[in-house]
Amino acid sequence: MAIRFTGAQCSRLQFSAMTKPRVLSGMRPTGALHIGHYHGALKNWVRLQHEHDCYFFVADWHALTTHYDDHADLERNVYDMVVDWLAAGIEPERATLFIQSRLPEHAELFTLLAMGTPLSWLERVPTYKDQIRSLPGRDLATYGFLGYPLLQAADILIYKAAFVPVGEDQAPHVEITREVARRFNHLYGRGATVLPEPATLLTETSRLPGLDGQKMSKSLGNDIAMREEPAEVERKVCRMQTDPQRVRRSDKGDPQRCPVWQFHRVYSDADTQAWVTTGCTTAGIGCLECKRPVIDAILKEQAPWRERAESYLANSKQVQWIVEVGTEQARGIARRTMRDVRAAMGLVY
Repeated sequence: MAIRFTGAQCSRLQFSAMTKPRVLSGMRPTGALHIGHYHGALKNWVRLQHEHDCYFFVADWHALTTHYDDHADLERNVYDMVVDWLAAGIEPERATLFIQSRLPEHAELFTLLAMGTPLSWLERVPTYKDQIRSLPGRDLATYGFLGYPLLQAADILIYKAAFVPVGEDQAPHVEITREVARRFNHLYGRGATVLPEPATLLTETSRLPGLDGQKMSKSLGNDIAMREEPAEVERKVCRMQTDPQRVRRSDKGDPQRCPVWQFHRVYSDADTQAWVTTGCTTAGIGCLECKRPVIDAILKEQAPWRERAESYLANSKQVQWIVEVGTEQARGIARRTMRDVRAAMGLVY
């Protein structure tokens, strides 16, 4: 398909290249997102698109590193996730959205970087052993799983990103990317920086627990979807676990023991939080009363998401076109980087 950029898109590309440092981030396509995804990453993406030249990608190859035998819903998951990005406020005029697997240059750079990356670097990544422990039913004895931090490094380095926005727990992934770039430049750069080292952009994230107090996850069934129906939001929050030591309405509680308090920390202002603290510790309010402000705040937050999503869901070709245009924009940068890489490695014959 031939892609033609609009005047606005061309202007954005030229303006971004001249004035804004590039940011790159991606997500595995798990389908429709939950509010934990929004507060953990998407909210920052929406902000960053106004300050940086942002490239946000669907990491569909990364989904195969742990679920290579479970791909039946992959296409649907990709576009459900992109709809949620757009619903959250990501603007195609301000940010470039693309799909990783549509760009074979990522795989080429991954392969070339693999030639000189020590195996021990990949084995020491903290999430490598963590995921093996947390996914005991999965066959993770594959090169794809071991090498996913290097694939991630290729995703970043191919766009010569200045910053990678992450929480503190993901900072080691950026550090290995920096090490890989440093080694490549040492081996092939001849004094020049072929692949610039990206900087970690630590972003504030609000961690929301699941409805049962564990990490919010669709697989655990303890999540609230970004586009959850209002009646379902109310039902879920009303049934949410509270302080286990507050059995009766007359029992005094402790917000620090209650998962609902974590929602108040994200959604409620100082006055409401003070009301909750006093009411809970004195048994002045019941748990359902405590949950009402959270329900109202979530519904208020979700209203514009649902409204924006409706137009995209009614016109799936529009979403596909946004991704198509973004992929072509990303392709131009990826190809230029690969020309530099091949020349540095003597692969231009």
